[in-house]
Amino acid sequence: MKKLLFITLIAVAILVACAKVPITGRKQMNLVSESTIMGMADTQYQEVLQASRLVPDSDPRTRQVKSVGDKIAAAATKYLKDNKQGKRVEGFQWAFNLIDEPTVNAWCMPGGKVAFYTGILPITANEPGLAVVMGHEVAHAIARHGNERMSQAIALQGAGMTVEVLTSQKPGLARDIFLQSMGVGGQLGMLAYSRTHETEADKMGLIFMAMAGYDPREAPKFWERMSAGSGGGAPPELLSTHPSDATRIRDLEAFMPEALKYYKP
Repeated sequence: MKKLLFITLIAVAILVACAKVPITGRKQMNLVSESTIMGMADTQYQEVLQASRLVPDSDPRTRQVKSVGDKIAAAATKYLKDNKQGKRVEGFQWAFNLIDEPTVNAWCMPGGKVAFYTGILPITANEPGLAVVMGHEVAHAIARHGNERMSQAIALQGAGMTVEVLTSQKPGLARDIFLQSMGVGGQLGMLAYSRTHETEADKMGLIFMAMAGYDPREAPKFWERMSAGSGGGAPPELLSTHPSDATRIRDLEAFMPEALKYYKP
């Protein structure tokens, strides 16, 4: 009887939680409420900032990160509102910070909490290159990829487990699952997004950067630099278990005609 009840509850949850990702139209299932996960994101984001060496706002590099972030966020929000999907960003409070650390990575938590590491700046190379990464990370948040990963991870903890139960009974584990599900790198460890999520974020990011006034044709150039930067050794965190460079660039080129429709220099 308990097993039947659990299966029934899961089935209902699936029906309620099913949604479509903007731009790609892929169906997804998120079992964690957005208000809950954004609350966790705000707490963990502040903890990361407090434990990190932040590059001050007066630094030109931070100013550029914040400027590009504001443009990409505004473009993404406009796209969603124009396509009657504005609820995707309800409650978002965008924040953009630069962490002084050689890690080649960047990430965005639910609710628009973005962090870049100085280690990735030599590879972004310029403002359009930075927009490639920013569009990709903002896309992860808007597509709710972190929610999907966390939902999957919590489901593996056992029947009937919810984020609320996990947080109250195993707060340390809940925190670890959250950080890993968000793709947070640096000293915190990372559970890489799936190839499906990465390809999806690439496509969405192209459109967001194009709408923000950045040439989406800069994206393949960025990934070529990223590939070259690995020097034939272990890939940077941003590439770990992600689509191969050749596959990624080919997919970007294939989607480029669609993205260019949104680009108005």
